[in-house]
Amino acid sequence: MKIAVNTRFLLPNRLAGIGRFTHEILRRLTVKYPEHEFYFFFDRAYDKQFIYSANVKPIVVYPSARHPFLFYWWYQVSLAKALKKLQPDIFLSPDGMTTLNTTVPRVTVIHNLAYEHYPQDEDYLNRKYLNYYGPRFAQASNKIIAVSVFTRQDIIQQYNINPDKIRVVHNAAGANFRKVNFGQQVAIRQKYAHGEAFFMFVGGLQARKNLINLFQAFDMFKLKTGSEVKLLMVGGKKWSGKGIKEAYNQMQFKSEVIFTGRVSDAELIQLYGAAVANVYVPALTGFGITVVEAQQCGCPIITANTSAMPEVAGNGAMLVNPLVVEEITHALIQVYHDLEVRTQLVQAGLQNASRFSWEHSAEKVMRVLEEVLNTQAKSRAPV
Repeated sequence: MKIAVNTRFLLPNRLAGIGRFTHEILRRLTVKYPEHEFYFFFDRAYDKQFIYSANVKPIVVYPSARHPFLFYWWYQVSLAKALKKLQPDIFLSPDGMTTLNTTVPRVTVIHNLAYEHYPQDEDYLNRKYLNYYGPRFAQASNKIIAVSVFTRQDIIQQYNINPDKIRVVHNAAGANFRKVNFGQQVAIRQKYAHGEAFFMFVGGLQARKNLINLFQAFDMFKLKTGSEVKLLMVGGKKWSGKGIKEAYNQMQFKSEVIFTGRVSDAELIQLYGAAVANVYVPALTGFGITVVEAQQCGCPIITANTSAMPEVAGNGAMLVNPLVVEEITHALIQVYHDLEVRTQLVQAGLQNASRFSWEHSAEKVMRVLEEVLNTQAKSRAPV
C-alpha cells in the first residue's frame, strides 16, 4: 500500500495535540508495517527524527502553510498537484484539513470543532477559513477519525455527517509518562514553585479552556485556605480569547500564578508527579490528553463534567461544573486538604489511564485505512 500523509505538525519540540497524535500513530505504523510505503508531506524543512523507518519517504511541499491564504494554496493547489504526481492509494490527514482537489481516497482526523463553539479563540481569517472549509473537508473525506465519542457526535450534529462515516480513535499517554520519585518531586517544586506545593494547568490560554473561572476559583481557594500553594500554567504564554488576560490582571493572588512556558516531556512528567492536582476544567475539549498523561503519572485530576471529559477521565477524576466557580473552588480545597481523596483519585486515575494505548490506536487507524481501500476496491469490481 502506498500511503500519503500530511505531516505538517511534526515539528521538533512542539508535539502538542495534533502533532502528538501524528507522531505517536505514525512512528508505530511505519515500523509495524514495513511492507507499506509511507510518503510524508511536510510544508517546511523536516527534522530527521520523524523519518521513523526505511519505508518513509519525505516530500517537502511549499509554501509553508502558516495562515489561511497559505492554507488554501498548500492544500488545494500544491498538495493536490503532489498527490496527482505520486498517485498514492490513500491520503491520511491528521490535522482536520484536506484537499478537495483530488480523486485519492481521503481519511481525515478531526480533533474538535472548537472554532464552531468558541470562535473568539480564532483570529478573523482563521475563523472564516475554518467555518467555510471545515464542513467541506468532512463531506469530502471517505472516512473521518474522531478522537472521542463526543467529537464524533459534534461532527454529526454540526455538519450533518452520516454516523457510519466516522470512526473513534482515542489519544493516549506515552509509556514515558509514569510516576516520579520523591527527590524529583522536590527538585521540580524548587525549580518552578519556589519549593511550594502547586496545582497545575496544561494547555493554551484560550477562552474554551475556561481560564477566567479557573483564575477566580484559585483566588477563592487562596482566600479560604491562606495556603502557600501556587498555580502553574504550563504551556506557551500567548493570550487568546477575550477577557482572559484581564481576569488574570484582576486577580488578588496573581503573584501566586506562575507561567512556566513550554516545558520538555521530561519536565512535564515531573510536574505531573509533584502536583497537588492537575486542574483542567475546559468548557469544551475534543479529548484532553493532559488528563490521561497526568493520571498515568499518578497525579490527581480535577476536570469538567462536560464535553469529552467524562468519557476520557472516567472514574479517575473529580468532576465539576466548569461554569460554576464555587464548584471548582470546593474541588481545589477538598483535594488539597484530604489525603484520602487524593489517594483514591490517584488509584482510580492509574486504572483509567490503562484504557488508552497508542499501540491500540495506531492499529485502529490502520483498520480505517484498510476499510476505505476495501470499499474502493469493491466499488470498482465488475458486477
